[in-house]
Amino acid sequence: YRPYTAILNNLEFDHADIFDDLAAIQRQFHHLVRTVPAIGRIVVPAAEPALDAVLKMGCWSEVEKVSSHRDQLADWQAEAQSDDFSIFDVFYRGVLQGRVTWSHTGAHNISNALVTLAAAHHIGVQPKDGITALCQFRGVKRRMELLATVAGIAVYDDFAHHPTAIATTLEGLRGRVNSGRIVALIEPRSNTMRMGVYKDRLAPATACADEVIWYQPPGLDWSLDSVIADSHVPARLSTDLDSSVRELVTSLKEGDHLVIMSNGGFGGVHQRVIKALRARWEQAE
Repeated sequence: YRPYTAILNNLEFDHADIFDDLAAIQRQFHHLVRTVPAIGRIVVPAAEPALDAVLKMGCWSEVEKVSSHRDQLADWQAEAQSDDFSIFDVFYRGVLQGRVTWSHTGAHNISNALVTLAAAHHIGVQPKDGITALCQFRGVKRRMELLATVAGIAVYDDFAHHPTAIATTLEGLRGRVNSGRIVALIEPRSNTMRMGVYKDRLAPATACADEVIWYQPPGLDWSLDSVIADSHVPARLSTDLDSSVRELVTSLKEGDHLVIMSNGGFGGVHQRVIKALRARWEQAE
């Protein structure tokens, strides 16, 4: 596999069941960098130390950098025009190319947009055409996917399964709903999460929520009690999804936003909550 264009969007330690440390992952990334031809291009964020270290191991291709801020030196830059980062201007080498307006929130999605524009530009897509396409992009499954709105209560499914993703996703939603109430139901399901590698970073990652329910699945190798104790927002432990569904249906009210975060099926809790909410409001009517 020899990519002509490669996007290295971010890099942090994960897959602790496979890799011993970040350096081991960086070595694998550098194997990829070595396969990109001299006439190829590598697209990276301007402020990603872990990727900078990879490129310093040796890079023989053109590199373009992107930044979601105008004050960072980069080929591609963005300037947010909304608190939730869903509207932003795009600049290429200092020249305004256009404005993206879409439904996706969070600074991480601005970065996703910029690396996409940079890669597309490398194969001949003009920035204005790329921006037009992004404005029509509806997103993918399980990335802040709005599953249903029941009696004014929004229920989302999100694949976030490590602290950075949890934090940026909740930050983006907070920017959109302002003072609206955000409740997060989170399952630490990935192998890295189950090993407790991230446990000290989990509580701060939920700072933008109003309430967090941490589900402790069977077989988790460590206790979530310390995460709940360190939480910046009200948090509680769940070991039974049926009880959690009942509690959520009772406590959620119009205007609330429930974000269910897991990289697995999570016992079908998404549809169970939606079904129970509909039943509750049908009875109320």
